[in-house]
Amino acid sequence: MIIMGIDPGIAITGWGVIRAQNRQPSCVDVGVITTDKADALEERLAILFTDMNQLLKRYRPDVVVLEQLFFNTNAKTALTVGHARGVIMLAARQFGSRLFAYTPLQVKVAITGYGRADKNQIQQMVTKLLKLDQIPQPDDAADALAIALTHGFSTRLG
Repeated sequence: MIIMGIDPGIAITGWGVIRAQNRQPSCVDVGVITTDKADALEERLAILFTDMNQLLKRYRPDVVVLEQLFFNTNAKTALTVGHARGVIMLAARQFGSRLFAYTPLQVKVAITGYGRADKNQIQQMVTKLLKLDQIPQPDDAADALAIALTHGFSTRLG
């Protein structure tokens, strides 16, 4: 099973693709999509949609997994992340991938076994679980792999 994890954002969207085969996860690729804050929102969303479509065609994931939007004290940030999630969900649905979402708490528990784990603890475990030489950068990319792994663990890795 090919799982694409997404850490949605309007400025930076992290993505990570893992292969879950014989109960063993492996990292296929990881990266970020960035948009210029000087561009209008609709332009940034169009860039995100186009880049997501390219990633979907390249990796052909069976499943696309996003971080669940949670209440944010900054309403503007929550709205723009919501727009980004919508564009990503549309691209994945049009491609034919199944969609799932997990809360940050679910990701922390799945990856570290501890609901109050910090970013560094999650990144260290992602690196260890996927047998990577170093922590993926930036944080958004590592978070996307954590989200993909969370789904893999919830399905017992294919």
